[in-house]
Amino acid sequence: MVTRDTAWPEGTPCWVDLGVGDIPQAMAFYRAVFGWDIQQGGPETGGYAMALLDGRPVAGIGPKMGPPDMPTVWTLYLASADADATAAKVKGAGGQLVMDPMDVMDVGRMAVAADITGAAFGIWQARAHSGVGLANAPGALTWNEHFSGDFEGAKAFYAAVFGYEYGDMSSDGFTYATLLLDGHEVGGIGAYPAGTPAGTPAAWATYFGTADTDASVTACTKNGGSVLRPASDSPYGRTATVTDNQGAAFSLISVTAGG
Repeated sequence: MVTRDTAWPEGTPCWVDLGVGDIPQAMAFYRAVFGWDIQQGGPETGGYAMALLDGRPVAGIGPKMGPPDMPTVWTLYLASADADATAAKVKGAGGQLVMDPMDVMDVGRMAVAADITGAAFGIWQARAHSGVGLANAPGALTWNEHFSGDFEGAKAFYAAVFGYEYGDMSSDGFTYATLLLDGHEVGGIGAYPAGTPAGTPAAWATYFGTADTDASVTACTKNGGSVLRPASDSPYGRTATVTDNQGAAFSLISVTAGG
């Protein structure tokens, strides 16, 4: 378990939020699955809701941005000391800005970008809101990983923008590396394996911790979600991939309450 009240180091996954068509429906789902205390903001926030665990922010739920057919998705935000400078690096490395840097009241400055593989991610410059205050715990953000069909290109892009180094974990038929900042693992990056359907979009995946992966999968399905990848054991914990009751995909990974 990690707690934090100050800005996360540049390049660290620091926040996730969900863009949905029905915010109250999403609030009900995640309260039931993770026990989040979800507080919805007023009209000045567009109804954006803040999810808390033990009084600490762990995720956001807000309205979809973009056209009506925009999918319901979790968006990862990477920490930046200067959102404008990071946005310039994104463009310099061949990426695109989906949303130019903008102030979010007094809580921070943000942008949304797409890397050279097409995977979207957010950029967050903390002010009053530093990002997740609790991580690596049941119900909290625990891991993020990027998958695409251009492993080397994606690595070069993120190294140029955030200065990542990489810890190779590849083996036969499995191409994967950890994202390293000052020697610390902050996420992962991999290549889609052989047999992945053509046209599968590149994406960042979000993992939430759980004390019991199988019980969390059951809670998801009981509350209108579905199973994309059944629970299975891995060297790093028991994992599964599910969707919520509006189709947004996320993964679960077992963690201990104290660790």
